[in-house]
Amino acid sequence: MVDFTPVPALCGGLLIGAGASLLLLGIGRIAGVCGIVGSLLDAPRSPDAGWRTAFIVGLAFSGLVGFALAPASVTNVANSPPALVGAGLLVGYGARLANGCTSGHAVCGIGRGSTRSIVATCTFMLTAGVTVFLVRHVVGR
Repeated sequence: MVDFTPVPALCGGLLIGAGASLLLLGIGRIAGVCGIVGSLLDAPRSPDAGWRTAFIVGLAFSGLVGFALAPASVTNVANSPPALVGAGLLVGYGARLANGCTSGHAVCGIGRGSTRSIVATCTFMLTAGVTVFLVRHVVGR
């Protein structure tokens, strides 16, 4: 059994919510990470590339700070680099298929009362649950 302390998850959730709220209240933009990265890659010299770059750098920097402050809270998500690459490609495909990712749909969309985001988030969560079950109890035996 894994020992779970909810404090890091609570702090992370509060920071994600604060960041999404500040972005919306500050410049009127939705914190959908896939959309932010995709637009930055499509038009790196666009007028809004500055805030997009700052947002992505902030995400990476906050992850490094979190790791420095609480390295024990970081878990090994994949035992093999090919599995990690495959998982990343599947997540990217799913985000494209859903016209957004969990940050855009779950964090921001549900807060706005978007029916499309509620359906997308339920689909994300159901798929994640089935995947974890299959990996831990069917494939991982």
